Amino acid sequence: MSRRIPAIRFGVALSGWLGATLVCLPSGSALAQPPTLQTEPATVRQLSNEQRFDGVVEAVSRSTVSAQTGGEIIELPFDVNDFVPKGEVIARIDDARQKAQLDKAKADAARARARFQDAESNYKRISQLIKKNVVSKSEVDRSEADMKSARAQLNAALAALDQAREQWAYTTVRAPFNGVMVERFVDLGEQVQVGTRLATGLSLEKLRVKAEVPAYYALRVREAGHARVSVPDGAWVDSERLTFFPYADPASHTFTVRVELPDGQHGLYPGMLAKVAFSVGERSELAIPSQAIVHRSEVTGVYVLGEGDRLQFRQLRIGREVPGDLTVVLAGLEAGERIALDPVAAGIDLKRQRAGNAHD
Repeated sequence: MSRRIPAIRFGVALSGWLGATLVCLPSGSALAQPPTLQTEPATVRQLSNEQRFDGVVEAVSRSTVSAQTGGEIIELPFDVNDFVPKGEVIARIDDARQKAQLDKAKADAARARARFQDAESNYKRISQLIKKNVVSKSEVDRSEADMKSARAQLNAALAALDQAREQWAYTTVRAPFNGVMVERFVDLGEQVQVGTRLATGLSLEKLRVKAEVPAYYALRVREAGHARVSVPDGAWVDSERLTFFPYADPASHTFTVRVELPDGQHGLYPGMLAKVAFSVGERSELAIPSQAIVHRSEVTGVYVLGEGDRLQFRQLRIGREVPGDLTVVLAGLEAGERIALDPVAAGIDLKRQRAGNAHD
């Protein structure tokens, strides 16, 4: 005989079982606690007041190499856009004539040296004989004059030898610095004379940026003597080597300032546009570490730790980046509010916080 259980009793038993089960589940407050977030208060700082202007990148070392001797071009190892190391041969001129002149100068110098040595030896010998009254004073004077004449001829021959050696060296044209060949004016087989342009090169390791600064800021830029240049990878390169033109352009009323970049490759090339930030004093601004800022599509913000250590995402309006990996905050945050330095960890904590609230 089957036993019938009243429905009401079954319901009570079931609800009791569910209640016991729910009690066993951990509440939101009992969930595994996340690691403590690193936070930092938003701080008003004394920051450099900067004004930014467009500038044009220029090569400091740019030169045109010309022929210093005449002859036929027999070798051109490099072409336009080639990188040329310092000291490498960029052109070679047929040196047959210069080599012949050098050989002749060597022979003339050797002959002059032999004559001088003979005249010097003769003078020394006669100088000894005059002490014994064997030769006359006139013979001594004559031998001394011969020796001086021979010395002068030797000096002239050595000078001619140096000149001939220099002319022969001019047949090999070498790069004056590490750089890129941007123009070449001759081809193989051409006859060149002294002064003929051979090639133009520029160095990518020594660059500067030329910017036009309005007269209103010129004095403050000169007094600060500091600037930063934006490079393609998003970084900024500092410079304290500024050259000011002592006059303003009569049409634009601006002063030209050249900003020398540190030696080395910065991803900039002559002719490019670059932003130049000139320091024009200091001002108080609210700034936070750039690493704390979150960019979501068109929304920019930070995670703020409020009362009761509760996180919230706060939308911001940010300004310029400043040295020290800081970003200026224009709106959305007050000084003293604590922000999470790790936005990824803060986002995870915020989800946990919301899950706990929903559970409760």
